[in-house]
Parts: sequence; C-alpha cells; structure tokens
Amino acid sequence: MNYTMNCLKVTFNAVLLCVVCTMLSSIASAEVSRPAKPNIILILTDDLGWQDVKCYDIDEPSPMETPNIDALAKQGVLFWQAYSPAPTCAPSRAAILSGDHPARAQMTHVSGGKPPHAHSDGWSIMSPWYSVRMPVETVTIAEALKANGYTTGHSGKWHVAMRHHGYPQPEDQGFDYTRHSRGVQSGMKNRLTGFATSAPEDPYRLDENGFPFDQTTEDAMTFVRENQGEPFFLYFASWLVHTPIMMHSEQLLRKYERKLGVEITEAHQKGWTKEGQTNPFYCAMVEQLDYYVGRLIHYLESTDDPRWPGHKLIENTYVIFSSDNGGMEGHPGEIITDNFPLDKGKISVMEGGTRVPLIIAGPDVPQGVQTDVMVNGLDFYPTILALTGTDIPTGKEFDGLDISSLLLRDPTDASLIRTAEDTVRDTMVWHFPNSAAQESAIRIGDFKLIRNYNATPELELYRLYDSENGQQKRIDIEEANNLATTMPEKTASMNANLTEVLTEMKASYPYYNPNCKRLGERVKVPAVLSNSREGDKVMFAYKENGAKVVRANLIYTQNGGDHYEEWFRTPATLLPGGNVSAQLPEGTTHYLINLIDENNFLVSYPKMTNDVGHLYSTIALPVESGHLNNE
Repeated sequence: MNYTMNCLKVTFNAVLLCVVCTMLSSIASAEVSRPAKPNIILILTDDLGWQDVKCYDIDEPSPMETPNIDALAKQGVLFWQAYSPAPTCAPSRAAILSGDHPARAQMTHVSGGKPPHAHSDGWSIMSPWYSVRMPVETVTIAEALKANGYTTGHSGKWHVAMRHHGYPQPEDQGFDYTRHSRGVQSGMKNRLTGFATSAPEDPYRLDENGFPFDQTTEDAMTFVRENQGEPFFLYFASWLVHTPIMMHSEQLLRKYERKLGVEITEAHQKGWTKEGQTNPFYCAMVEQLDYYVGRLIHYLESTDDPRWPGHKLIENTYVIFSSDNGGMEGHPGEIITDNFPLDKGKISVMEGGTRVPLIIAGPDVPQGVQTDVMVNGLDFYPTILALTGTDIPTGKEFDGLDISSLLLRDPTDASLIRTAEDTVRDTMVWHFPNSAAQESAIRIGDFKLIRNYNATPELELYRLYDSENGQQKRIDIEEANNLATTMPEKTASMNANLTEVLTEMKASYPYYNPNCKRLGERVKVPAVLSNSREGDKVMFAYKENGAKVVRANLIYTQNGGDHYEEWFRTPATLLPGGNVSAQLPEGTTHYLINLIDENNFLVSYPKMTNDVGHLYSTIALPVESGHLNNE
C-alpha cells in the first residue's frame, strides 16, 4: 500500500511539474513579441493570366485547378485590379526590382540594346532604342533590404540583362543567394513521350502525389530552410507558365485531357489550335505551378519560427503572389490560353496584357478580402520597405506608391493610397513603343485611353467601370466600346495627361521608317553625305531635303563582333551648316548616327537591317578603320 501511494505521489508531482513547465513555457512564448523585421516572399510567376487562376473566375469558369493559390487568397487580400508595369517580362521584372517605370528606365521590352531599325522596309514604324538591362548602379529591393540586415535570395528567372546569365546578375544587385535552374521548364524533346517516372535518377522524378520534381522550387525552399534564423527576402521567380507548353507528368496531362473533353493526338506535338482555355498541356502547367506554390506555403505553415518561439514561419512572413504580365494567349501554331473577358494578352497594353493576379497575405493583413482598388507591381518596392521598416535608399524616387496602409487598415479603401502631393492615386501609365503593338496607355479612374502609334484609330477610349455612385460597377473591361469619338474632350484631356507623364519620364517614342514607300513625307528625309573621326570625336555632314533635322543620337557598342553585342545611345550635337558631332565613349568598337527630322522620320547611317542577325557591327562604322568618307 505504501509503495503504491508513493508511486501515485511521485506520478502526481511529475504531472504537476509538467503542467507548470508547460504553462511557464506558454507564458514565456506569449511574452516574446513578434520580431520587428518580418520575412518577405515575392512569388513572381511568368505569363500567368488573370483568368488562369480559379479564384479569379469571372463570367466563364476557368478549367484550371489552383487550390493552393485559392487558399492563399483566403488568407489575405485578392486584388481584382492589379497591373503589371509592362506587358512583357524583362521591363516588368526590372521595374519591380528597381521601382523605376519602364519608360523612365528606357527599358520597355525584352531583347533591347540594338540600333533602331524597322523589321522590314514595309513597316511604317520602327521602335526606338531601348536598354537591354537594368543598370548595375540601380539600388534594388534586395540591396535596400540587405542594408537593413536581411538575407536575400533569388531562385529561378532573372532576365533583366541581355541574357539570363549576362551581367549584371542577382549577386551584382544585392542577392546573397541565387540559383538559375529552369526546373521543369527545361524542355522535352517530344511533349507526347518521355514523361517523368518515379526513378530516383530521373531529374523530374514524380513525387507521391504524381507531380514532377522542380529544381527551381527546391532551390527556393532550400534558401528558406538555410536562412530562417534571420529575417529573409526571397524572390521566387518561377519559370512557369512560360513556353515551352509541355507537361512532364502524364497523369496530370491526361487529367486535363479528360476534364476538357479533348483528345491529344500526334498532331499536338507541334501545337494546339483549339480556341479558348482548352489546351490540356497549359492547364496542367497551371495546376503544377499551384502545387509548387502550395509546397512553399505548407512549409511556412508547418515550420517553427526560430526567431519567434511558439509560432510558425507563416505568422511573420508576408507573401506576395503575382505575374510579370498578362497571359500569353498564343503564338503561331499554338493557342495557349484565353484572357477573356479581357482583350488581347502579353505584348499589348490592353487589359489582357497588363492586368494580372495579385494576392498579398501576411501579419495584420485582413483575411479573405477582395478589393477593386487599383495597384501596380511598381508598388511592391516602397511597400516592402514600409512593411519591414527599411529606409528608402538615398536619392531613390519611386514610380509606384507605398500601399502598406491600404493592406493593414482597409484594403477596400482607395483613399489610403496617397501620392507625394497627398492626393488619392487614380492614374497609371503604360508605355510599349515596341513589337507589333506600338502603344501607350493611361488609366484615370474608370477610364482608359490607348494611344496607337502604328494603327487606326490613333486614340481609343474605354470606360472600364462606373464609380459615380460610390459603388464600382463593371461597364467595359472587354475594351469593346470605343468612346473616343463620342467623348472627344475627355479623349483629348487624357491624351494630354499621357503626354505630360511620358514627357516627365523622358520616354522614347517610335519613329517613321524612311524606307517605307507608303509614307509620302519620306521624300523629305535628310541624307548623310560624309563622316570622319579624329580620336574620340566623330563628325557627320548631312543634307536636308525638305524636313528640318531636329536632333541626332550616337548609337555605339563596346563589344562589336561579340555574339551578344550591346548597343547604347547618347545624344549628338547638331552644328550649323548641316553637321553633327559626337564623342565616342571609351571602349567604343563600332558606331553609327541617327538623325530625326521634324516629321519624326529616323535616318540611320549606315542603314541598319535585320539581314545581319544580331551582328550590327558588320555594317556599322568600326573605330579601328580611322577616317572614312562616303558619298
């Protein structure tokens, strides 16, 4: 009996001690406040359309299943009117990382750094020179956060240089950790065969859920695992859902073949031509992306925060999920997706090319909120600085705005986004003087104006919404009803506003092609008569043929002959008597002159053409040749 009583007494004391320790531990955990520096994860997908994500269903339901992204939306704020800085990849990514508008940065499209030239003599318009990379001296989000004690990481796509592995790289612009794997987007020889297996040696080995291994996602998670003991910033730039359109998991591909009611045949190795959201390869890619996002979020939800005992990483991490531009609807031979009801897609400033999914979740951000407030990827940089208590870099000015007050107070209150003049932000501008689009656009409140440089009508005006009664009502997000002729005063006013904004940013505009026979004013363009060089000074003589030359630019390269030639632009000086002078920057290997006349025709000397591929140095003026005279 005594032995039993002693055992019970010991057991009771042990239990009591355990309870007390647990209570003390809980009290201690409660007393540890949330770390002042939250983690930041920016997930930037590639070409993901506004209507590709299930929680964005509007009108017709999307066939794509995105349960993890949908769940993230319920944990934070879903923005219905979020926009990318540009309708293509490189300028949007550079703008997000730098806070600089693509027009101001002179980086408006991919594959820049070339002398201006028309795609062919039949084209009436040519794009201006634009930069191929974000300057290394640009202070990025990563550099600003690093100065505030953050460990910074990048995984996946970079593409803000001439090539993916060209200078400058992430490590040159503030990232401590960087991995460039394309993961599952590395390609398949035949998208109808050679699917991934469960074999350990298979680089795309299937996991227990039938999804292929993605090195890009693994690299992102490795960064989080290795750096969670300090505040971290992760830029997770997935290659999904960019081309090539393919799927390593046959199980997932067949799922969408059945769900869409289509049949994959041998002909679909080359492309998919059925319209709408019917491409099973692409639909499977979207669910695959969702799965990888879910893996990362699940890790945050299930992993203890070493900086905050008793709490999970997700509790002190802001997650921003978005896309670099609107969905790519297709290319010759392949219909990829459909952004309907939005018009067009990637490579256009219409709504389908610039409106993107955006979900933001994190500490003190209201959960399950949907908002119609207009925001932009340019807002990420100043907002992240505000959320992390990071100082704005010296001399840094942002083209986006801090939306942290909107996030933390009331995500539905547009008046919380204030400009430097303390007015409510109601205006956004896009500038894309490139490719076949050749457009600029401005949105002011409910209205959006499109300016076409190479199409008619020159101006288009659309009323996207009606907010006159305090409630925003959808009117024409399809951009189907052009009001330019019925509202001429508003059209003229918004066009003037667009010019004012672009002028302040010193934006470059397209030029007329002097070799296009359809343009009557081409007969008045100037002609270069001769050129000479003395040291680093070059001179050109020209003759006006009816149109006055209003400015000139020197176009030069410092790596002529290299496979990745990069060309730069600098102003030249117009002199009396039909002469132009310019200083060759140090290291110049080849150069040419551009003359722009009063009718906005650009004359290049020597004439640039696509016939030489990327090696424009083969027809430019070489520095080593010394004095040159030309008829």
